Amino acid sequence: MYQPKKYKKQDPEYLFDFINEHPFASFVLKGERLMATHIPVLIEGNFQNYKLYAHIANHNEQLEFLKDEVEALMIFQGAHGYVSSSWYQDKDISTWDYSAVHVNVKLKLQTNEELQTSLLNLVHRFEKNQANPLYYNDIPKQMLEDHLPLITGFWAEPIKIEGVAKLHQSYNKKDVESVITHLNEGDALSKELSKNIREENNGSN
Repeated sequence: MYQPKKYKKQDPEYLFDFINEHPFASFVLKGERLMATHIPVLIEGNFQNYKLYAHIANHNEQLEFLKDEVEALMIFQGAHGYVSSSWYQDKDISTWDYSAVHVNVKLKLQTNEELQTSLLNLVHRFEKNQANPLYYNDIPKQMLEDHLPLITGFWAEPIKIEGVAKLHQSYNKKDVESVITHLNEGDALSKELSKNIREENNGSN
């Protein structure tokens, strides 16, 4: 990961929270070539000691190379967006603000029981805030039995974690305020980026 010093994130609690808050990851695995799949990845433990877990479809070409002790890369992406230099007081170069965490992991296949528990947790995580949640155990048993043989679950033990957040650090206050304001007029992703910049710059707005 490219990590300019002023954008580098090393705090373990920050990295843990970032992964937890941005669970849809790019899962990169080397087979005959580099292959990537985009999947939800959950985290178990606390910022001092944790592991990740996910699953892929068995018809995914990555499955052939998904084995115990194999190293893979998981990329977690935060809000990002274009920042126009026209928003600054003086002429400058336009840029792109973003945040991301890369986690190199060692893989370990899950047992069938571990996979079922993982799916239960996954569904609960994203159903709990629905108006009428449908939890894993509410799904017809036969449907679950038909589905489980079609996927493979795995654990992912972090062996290297790198974070970066390029959020207009070191810019003058008026330019930061202008960037926040303009982004906040955009779509949901831009609004989220605006919030991230505000938090990183100690409430410049």
